[in-house]
Amino acid sequence: MNKGELIEKIAKDTGLSKAQSQKSLESFVDAVKGSLKKGDKVTLVGFGTFSVKKRNARKGRNPQTQEVIKIKAKKVPHFSPSSHLKDTVEKARISKKKK
Repeated sequence: MNKGELIEKIAKDTGLSKAQSQKSLESFVDAVKGSLKKGDKVTLVGFGTFSVKKRNARKGRNPQTQEVIKIKAKKVPHFSPSSHLKDTVEKARISKKKK
């Protein structure tokens, strides 16, 4: 599912127009980005938690020249799915496997 399909699904389920659904989705994404930028977590019970993790500096290798390079430390977004979401996905996988 891509962004356009998600907007259509939201519009269909809520009775909102596609434009309103798009604004709602963009507002949600902006809110999550803003919270992560401040270093806060965003927890959606039954879905999961968006957070920021720190990646330590490390050494890497340029595959073309085999030269060792330094990779700087950085912060990266992270999503941790809830156990409910994991269970839902696993049940769907098992039911597809049985068919």
